Amino acid sequence: MDYQELKLLEDDLWEAADQLRANSKLTASEYSMPVLGLIFLRHATTRFHALLPDVEKAVPARATGALREDRIKLGFQGKAAIYLPETARYDYLAALPAGTNVGEAIRDAMIAIEDSVTDQKGQKLLEGALPKDYLGLEQDLLAELLKIFNRPALQTATGDVFGRIYEYFLNQFAQSGAQEGGEFFTPPSLVRMIVNVIEPDHGVVLDPACGSAGMFVQTGHFIEEVRHKSTNDVDITFYGQEKADLNSKLARMNLAVHGLEGNIRIGNTFYEDHHQLLGACDFVMANPPFNVDGVQVAKVKNQVCEKQTGRLPFGLPGVATKTKGKNNGDGETISNANSLWLQYFYSYLNDSGRAGFVMASSASDAGNKDKEIRQKLVETGHVDVMMSIGPKFFYTRSLPCALWFFDKGKPDNLRDTVLMIDARNVYTVVSARSHVFTDEQLTNLTAITWLYRGEQEKFVALLASYQAQLVHHLSQLAERLANDEQQVSALARALRNFAQTAVDDAAIAAVREKLGEDHGLTNELLQAYRAEVHKVDEQAHGWRQALNVVLREASAVLKALAPLSEQSTFDQRKALQDKVDAIGPALKAGSAALEGQHKAWLKLLDFAEKALRARQWTVFDSDAVREAKKALLPRDVKKREKPTVRDLGMEAIKRATYFIAQTHWLLSRFPSGKYEDVSGLCKAVSRNDIKYNDYSLTPGRYVGAAAGMQDDDDGVKFVGRMREIHSELAELNDKAFVLAAAIQAGISELLE
Repeated sequence: MDYQELKLLEDDLWEAADQLRANSKLTASEYSMPVLGLIFLRHATTRFHALLPDVEKAVPARATGALREDRIKLGFQGKAAIYLPETARYDYLAALPAGTNVGEAIRDAMIAIEDSVTDQKGQKLLEGALPKDYLGLEQDLLAELLKIFNRPALQTATGDVFGRIYEYFLNQFAQSGAQEGGEFFTPPSLVRMIVNVIEPDHGVVLDPACGSAGMFVQTGHFIEEVRHKSTNDVDITFYGQEKADLNSKLARMNLAVHGLEGNIRIGNTFYEDHHQLLGACDFVMANPPFNVDGVQVAKVKNQVCEKQTGRLPFGLPGVATKTKGKNNGDGETISNANSLWLQYFYSYLNDSGRAGFVMASSASDAGNKDKEIRQKLVETGHVDVMMSIGPKFFYTRSLPCALWFFDKGKPDNLRDTVLMIDARNVYTVVSARSHVFTDEQLTNLTAITWLYRGEQEKFVALLASYQAQLVHHLSQLAERLANDEQQVSALARALRNFAQTAVDDAAIAAVREKLGEDHGLTNELLQAYRAEVHKVDEQAHGWRQALNVVLREASAVLKALAPLSEQSTFDQRKALQDKVDAIGPALKAGSAALEGQHKAWLKLLDFAEKALRARQWTVFDSDAVREAKKALLPRDVKKREKPTVRDLGMEAIKRATYFIAQTHWLLSRFPSGKYEDVSGLCKAVSRNDIKYNDYSLTPGRYVGAAAGMQDDDDGVKFVGRMREIHSELAELNDKAFVLAAAIQAGISELLE
């Protein structure tokens, strides 16, 4: 499921669910947890059914009834899913007969799940975490909610999809008043970036502001997908602390549904340290609340220790003036708690531990006491990477942020430097209010840290994966373009035949008589149609030539890449990149040709059907035309239509172009396969340079990134106009590519 499809699904689900609430007597706060509980149950059922066939294989055929169910439950121990009793599975609830007390059935399902999900010691991992307030809800409303979250797209959705749906609903409820103050949850893009850089795969993992446990879930994905191990086969323990009771329940639900175990405690991290993990963590990850200004000095000053063994090893941040009655008492408060978080994350690490966390951009440059704390952090040599992130990555706030990374186990050759990465210009637009990193953008940014650490083998493996993707998509081109050409030919043939009939006086007279006096079938229209057919026929030769060039050059690239293997070196892969890059113009010309011929023939069809009433002519092949038209139009994503012939052909070209661009992005910036500073993107900065710049840890100050445009009305209008100009320029460039391809094909024919 791509980002656009996911965004549509989120919007559809929220609109349907919120419409039900609006027509009930429920407030948003009464409604939110029951709905989130159903999303949890839908996701748990999806994961349960995904693993059930493998579990059943190990159950003896002679085991039936309760014995069989006990064996299945036993088989789910150590799996990345939770066992669900039959009456607690979503499909069972969705199929309940009319007249059933749905609220009671859902409540009993939640109780059954809490009773069945236990750790190896028999302790209930979800006790008290699942919502059970369903009896007071209207039965019709619950039945409709069960239908909403039982859509086919959700029955096969992956964990990341449900993570975003959780996040989306949480934020929507926050905006509608279901959560006091509105809690913010870390976007998957930022969670994955943190995990990619610190690589948590063992030991003690702490998130002292864990929210709904997204950091832990992504760590599980990392261990499975990158380390190719099960989390149950790895010595890893998750510890989380969360101030909000609702979020702690969501965290426990999120962990359980992914087959993970964690110790989640409720507490305010500023004042409470339930896990007592000072100096004991292998990894710390967090997205703490930014710019908190009400932390009481009296409650945190004892965390400072002269020997740097406390939670605040570098001292207290700046203190605000005394305020009366604030935070239920008189006294001084910390002016900004960002520097408290920085020290907490640092102090929890063991001697080789790594930390990665989200922080307000202002923390990288803050002055006074915050600057002093930042200076002490830099002087340790443990600040590893700083990464600036652009706006719109969070659902409900558009401010930019920064990712900080500590590494107490940095090798000696890197202790004097900090890697600065400015990623503000790296993003993919999902909507006007939402940006994400694609998988490739995430990996490309991570690759910078690999090279900085001297891990060239990972960089080479990434190049290999992109070239493998290119081979995959180029290999599909011949078949997909042939299917496309078949549909184009069918449509063209029907329209040409119609043009030939449109000069037959008898046929014209018969249709005019059939249509009556207001037929509108003038000689001028018929002549114009024939002229358009002739014009498109003349263009068709150029389109075919452009597509033939694509196929010829794709074949050459496939032949060149064929000798490569997993053991191929960087130099071998780079040596082929010039040949790979050379196909780019042909692919772009082919894309323009494909789109051009679709538009031209479909425009002619529209002319024939609307102006000339083609379906009233007996010679018009309506069935063939209908099939071709459907194949050559893009699918309707909102209707969840499958990709058409046109979509598949365009996708093969676009994805091939995309992976060429990804490889080019890497090699154009790191042509030697080793780390080097790249203007506007990254720079390895010495501690002396940081000292010279007042201990600023803002990457843009060092790498020289261009300032982003302000998100105001004038800016929006300007961006809109620039997009229009870009579109017009792209169209002209496409025509130029088609012409260039036709000329190239003509020259090739002469030389053969």
